[in-house]
Amino acid sequence: MKIALGADHGGYELKEKIKQHLAKKEGIEVIDFGTNSTESVDYPKYGHLVAKSVVDKEVDFGILVCTTGVGISIAANKINGIRAALCHNEYTARLSRLHNDANIIALGARVLGEDLGLACVETFINTEFEGGRHARRVGKIEQ
Repeated sequence: MKIALGADHGGYELKEKIKQHLAKKEGIEVIDFGTNSTESVDYPKYGHLVAKSVVDKEVDFGILVCTTGVGISIAANKINGIRAALCHNEYTARLSRLHNDANIIALGARVLGEDLGLACVETFINTEFEGGRHARRVGKIEQ
């Protein structure tokens, strides 16, 4: 599995924790699009880089982090074909995959702690899309 990772300065530290966590897992390759410090940057750049890699099928999923997760998820969702879900707990992470076939999880570094953030990522990447009636709805989103 390949995962694209991106964050602005507000999400940098959590992004690094996620990267370290995923690096320990066999069979997961992480492509880190930055940022690489806590120096102020503009989140749309990183949202677009990760979203483009997902749409171009260079990766299976994307993970985005900013201070709240809101701005970077909005930026990613501007890319046609992206379904970026802002998740605040394992429940929303699971249902974003089960029902919405989300292809990017967005997290708020100052909303979640490290442990909850990692749990959301684990839930997201390990949950399959349920299909069925949900496929019809996702299809309507894509239209």
